[in-house]
Amino acid sequence: MATALEEAAASDQPTGAEDDRVYLVPYRWWRGAQESMAEDELRGIPYAATSASSSSYYGMKIINNFFNSDLVFNLRRNDDARQSDSEEDAASRSYALIPLDLWYRAIKWHSDYNMMLKSNKNVSIAEVGSLDVYPLMLRISVIRETNMLTVKISKKDNAVENYKRALKIFTVDSEPVHIWDFSGQTNLILMNEWNKLPLDCRQPDQEILLEVQVYALSESLISRVDGKKNELAPQQIKSTGLSSGVSSFSNGNVRDMDSDLLSGSFSGASSLGLTGLENLGNTCFMNSAIQCLAHTSNLVDYFLGDYHRDINHHNPLGMNGELALAFGDLLRRLWALDRTPVAARHFKAKLARFALQFSGYNQHDSQELLAFLLDGLHEDLNRVKHKPYVEAQDSNGRPDEEVADEYWENHLARNNSIIVNICQGQYKSTLVCPVCNKVSITFDPFMYLSLPLPSTAMRTMTVTVFSTDGCTEPSPYSITVPKFGTFNDFIQALSVACSLRDDESLLVAEVYNNRIIRYLEEPSDLISLLRDGDQLAAYRLRKEHEKSPLVVFMHQRMENNIFGKMTSRLKAFGVPLVETLPDTVDGSTIRTLYLKLLNPFRRSKNVILDDGDKKICTNSHADEFDEMDEHLPDCERTNDVHEEDTHDDGELQFYLADERNHCQETKIEIDQPVLLTTTQKRLHVIVFWQDKTLEQYDVCLLNSLPEIHKFGLFPKRSQDSVTLYACLEAFLKEEPLGPEDMWYCPCCKKHQQASKKLDLWRLPEVLVIHLKRFSYSRFMKNKLETFVDFPVHDLDLSTYITYSNKESSNHYRLYAISNHYGNMGGGHYTAYVYHEGEKRWYDFDDHHVGPISEESIKTSAAYVLFYRRI
Repeated sequence: MATALEEAAASDQPTGAEDDRVYLVPYRWWRGAQESMAEDELRGIPYAATSASSSSYYGMKIINNFFNSDLVFNLRRNDDARQSDSEEDAASRSYALIPLDLWYRAIKWHSDYNMMLKSNKNVSIAEVGSLDVYPLMLRISVIRETNMLTVKISKKDNAVENYKRALKIFTVDSEPVHIWDFSGQTNLILMNEWNKLPLDCRQPDQEILLEVQVYALSESLISRVDGKKNELAPQQIKSTGLSSGVSSFSNGNVRDMDSDLLSGSFSGASSLGLTGLENLGNTCFMNSAIQCLAHTSNLVDYFLGDYHRDINHHNPLGMNGELALAFGDLLRRLWALDRTPVAARHFKAKLARFALQFSGYNQHDSQELLAFLLDGLHEDLNRVKHKPYVEAQDSNGRPDEEVADEYWENHLARNNSIIVNICQGQYKSTLVCPVCNKVSITFDPFMYLSLPLPSTAMRTMTVTVFSTDGCTEPSPYSITVPKFGTFNDFIQALSVACSLRDDESLLVAEVYNNRIIRYLEEPSDLISLLRDGDQLAAYRLRKEHEKSPLVVFMHQRMENNIFGKMTSRLKAFGVPLVETLPDTVDGSTIRTLYLKLLNPFRRSKNVILDDGDKKICTNSHADEFDEMDEHLPDCERTNDVHEEDTHDDGELQFYLADERNHCQETKIEIDQPVLLTTTQKRLHVIVFWQDKTLEQYDVCLLNSLPEIHKFGLFPKRSQDSVTLYACLEAFLKEEPLGPEDMWYCPCCKKHQQASKKLDLWRLPEVLVIHLKRFSYSRFMKNKLETFVDFPVHDLDLSTYITYSNKESSNHYRLYAISNHYGNMGGGHYTAYVYHEGEKRWYDFDDHHVGPISEESIKTSAAYVLFYRRI
């Protein structure tokens, strides 16, 4: 409900900004909260209320009293009164007029105090008091001759019940009423009256509307609570604390908390902040992130205070303060006494306006929203209006402490906001050039830590290894690799399994429909890109020929009697074979290499002689390498071959193919050279087998290529589990930069694939940890369901912090979790939050809010963790 301060000549309707609201509260209740206020916030203007008996209102008063429609009284400034008056002077009918931010802070102070009362066995819950707030419209005019304010409370402006309650407060005939104005509204009314209108133009009946929120704490309870307060030691009061503040009240929303407090329900001042958020359509990601931030005590205290003074309207990187205002308004609504779920449409609209990726109603990532929101709030609230240009300097052998402080001071010179104060830390980044060993050290700020999940879950994969020595048959190997590892892990495991020699390397390819569809040559690619039903072939190649071009042989044969008809067509079969090419290539070379690779598939096996450490491969049909007189049948027709079909009237034919394995109809002649371009890495050749197959070759073996993982062959493993400390160690370990992130070495004068090492240097008050559960590639998206065992009460980072600052603790306590359930295609976000008032955890699932045990908050759905420094 907005407070309006506007001349009523044109309109009787109040207008104004929501943050101009003022509250009328019992003075004794307000006095108790003044311990938490700054001295400049305690300067109130004292007024005494007297009966309106001036001639201008005399006739009106008689009529009003007769019809009982208006209550009229004067407010006269009483500078003789002092705020430090004794309790006897501060009569029971004394009130304070306070602005919205002081109202929030007063409520927060009493929330802390009430929690202490609950824990004190000598104080009854009933003595906490009832919370009753209602709006009251005042019509105020100025009597220029006396500088007095005349206040009229009319029945037509207010609800009947509110008007009756106002009569009990402001009837001045029986007992005087005192009002202390801490809001500045009365001064504003007087200044507007004197400055805006000349005396000769003033209309005598001009009125100004002022709407106040009246906090009607019962007087008997005020006395009892006030008395109990004096019985408690001051240190007891100051030692109690609710982690977060409270928010505003809706128009006309009167909530009596007596019954809630007496019944022990979750309502009341101690349960503030347990308000859900409506799902506006796939906005659970936003709700989860907001609830975590809405229970970050430092942010709550800040946004419940006067944060408007920090809004930077001139920051080109900000959003003119609109994002901060929308967030502040939403946070206050979440901390209202009314726990009706909030529909954050205004905030969502602002979010979509400044970040188009969050427009519409698609599902998004809560961590991406958090990153944008924290950065946006920082820029909107950045107290630095003119950012100085600061050039970063390298360490050049200086002490780390000196360099780190210089970087941090430069950062603060351009960035100074509540977000920087509580959420930003600093880490040390060390880069080492692999060529010249140049070391570069920088100290960079961070808003959150994105930790990888080192997987302990393993995956069993089967791959067939083909030799190029002309002797060894292909052999399948089952290896065990990290489920979410890289191809580098895969190559290392396979090299051990097949006893790869030092002078050999492996070329791994995926085979589909008897063709190679891709080569797995990037070590950093994820193993998860491979499906269990894929088929892999690995070729052993000599390292000395690593830079030589390769020849890839594919096999085709004629298939007859298709669907019972006397027709034929060419059909691919077998696994492609790969070998390195010599410098000079002709048709004879191609034929010889192919026959050599086919040799292990001959039915008449090779003879292997052991000559010391060397194995010599011989073949009883070596004379047939130069000329083949017989043709192999395919495995389906081997048993039906007749003697007359084995005459030697056929030969293999070789044709060039393109990279897509399409025949170019260019036959490779035996005595003709085969030309390769300088950039050509692979020569693709299709070999046509005549329909008279050769019984000497085991084509079934050539066709054999098992899948990576056959369902049911391997036992199911238990759920992957790691500790948060293991994730942190993986984040901090030294590793080489990727090819796309190479570092420019100032000594080498070129980009180098340097090694990088991160160290934590300066930790923030609030540490946000993002668990990198989602991985993206060109082919697929993946989510890790790894269970991360994270500390709840004491996250000890002492062993991970490089710089020891004795003034700050390195221990943290968990207070919020953003959870993600489901997969990449959909899923659902929730939040777990520890509520300081109730001293327990709550599950925030959109509009539903309910308690949850501490034992239940650790799940594999944990996505973003929020820690507070102990």
